[in-house]
Amino acid sequence: MTTLTEGKHEGEFIGQLAMGPGYHIDVVTLLSGQNLVAGTVVGKQTTGGKYVAYDNAGTDDGRRTVAGFLVGAVNASGGDVTTARVLRRGPALINKNDLTWAAGIDASEQAAALAEALSLLGIKAA
Repeated sequence: MTTLTEGKHEGEFIGQLAMGPGYHIDVVTLLSGQNLVAGTVVGKQTTGGKYVAYDNAGTDDGRRTVAGFLVGAVNASGGDVTTARVLRRGPALINKNDLTWAAGIDASEQAAALAEALSLLGIKAA
């Protein structure tokens, strides 16, 4: 029998939004060279304002600070994608177990990043 594996669904990590999605979610540009799944934690480049996968050990260009969470999967491997949607502001509640982090970011680093970012974004993680 064939084994099926279900991937992450769009917005699956979102538990509750205090207002409509239009208030919490912005359309942004995802930097080329990335193929990210829904729920990926992202940072925002300080120059150019494009979004990239969060990476606390990466280049210090904004990707070391959590700026939001990718709502749906985006394949930008062939160039910038200008229609990516990111949960950027609260009040909102998310499920931290449904987030996707870059490889190598351990649980303590995730907790520290979430604590810092969520207080700034007005989002709570359960």
